[in-house]
Amino acid sequence: MATVAAGIASYLITWLVPRQIGFASYAVFAVFWSFTYLMVGALGGIQQEVARGTGVIDPAAPSKGGRARNFALVAAGLVFVAVVATAPFWVGAVFPVQGWSLVFPLAVGAASYVLVAVLAGSLYGIGGWVPLALMLAIDSILRFASIAVALAFTNDVVVLAWCVAVPFPATILALWPFIRRSIVGRTELDVGYARLARNVAQTVVAAAATGVMVSGFPLILGLTSPGEPKAVVGLYILCITLTRAPLIIVLMSLQSYLLVTFRDDPGAFGRRFAQVLALILGAGALLSAAGWLAGPAVFAFLFPGELVPDGWLLAVLVFSSAIVGTLNVTGPALLARGRHFVYSAGWVVAAITTVVILLLPLEFTLRTILALLIAPAAGLIVHGAVLAASRRRGAAI
Repeated sequence: MATVAAGIASYLITWLVPRQIGFASYAVFAVFWSFTYLMVGALGGIQQEVARGTGVIDPAAPSKGGRARNFALVAAGLVFVAVVATAPFWVGAVFPVQGWSLVFPLAVGAASYVLVAVLAGSLYGIGGWVPLALMLAIDSILRFASIAVALAFTNDVVVLAWCVAVPFPATILALWPFIRRSIVGRTELDVGYARLARNVAQTVVAAAATGVMVSGFPLILGLTSPGEPKAVVGLYILCITLTRAPLIIVLMSLQSYLLVTFRDDPGAFGRRFAQVLALILGAGALLSAAGWLAGPAVFAFLFPGELVPDGWLLAVLVFSSAIVGTLNVTGPALLARGRHFVYSAGWVVAAITTVVILLLPLEFTLRTILALLIAPAAGLIVHGAVLAASRRRGAAI
């Protein structure tokens, strides 16, 4: 229910912002949003590793408490410094007009998300479902509410950027008095700092590749299409965002849940794995048909006076989201059993394929569609090959 609430809030933001400020200005906001969630997606690897390694504390064992907290604080500081320190190399290309005024909300949002990721990962590890649900729901609701209020007074993209970033730390501050008793003194990590850092590095690499495929795709598309009209780029970014949200955003929100489920009940892995894949593919087929038949009319109603995409394009975009969705199932299945390298390799192959295709000298629509379809299929081949080989051997994955 919390994941659905978060998805609805994101959908409302995606509808409200371009409707209020227009597709051309939305292209700028979408690049900031994409960059932010590219980093959030990458740093989501921290959450997955913390979830994998967190358990209820053993009173008889030497205390290992505080590792997750210390790691979170150090990592958050490093992320903030890294964003600001590297900004001179990319700010002109990514934010050519607003420049440094968008760098600082980006740095604050990314650093704050590290704290969110560690806290959420710890809660996933011990099955703290109620505080997790509160975190998911309140973060997204705060973001939508702040953007809606801001749009009542201004269309300034910088103000909207701060409205995207601030809910990360605000959610922790609002909920900590209620969450604290659920986690302090109750959890511990099963690895030390060195092993934690190595595991996190591998999951972050894979999660960064995931970000390129999903939330970062609009950023990459914009950077590789400098000659295209802003309104056209804004239309494609909006279409990709809207059509991918129902499947991909929900599945990404459930990554740690799937990881813990596969980890704690390996005997039921095959059945649950098949059920989730069937649900994704079935939902993808239904949504693709709906996009083809009703998508253009709905789009014209939601965004009057703007460009309208063809139904076949919306159907293809939805189908591509189902392929990416399967990667969000094979990934946790591998990671739950410690196959960090294969997990990372699949996403990295998909991300590299995405960038290579978008750099090809092809017509804008053609290369966009090819990147959305071929890239996730390439990553799925890597994951699927290992899963299939393990099943044939009758061994643990």
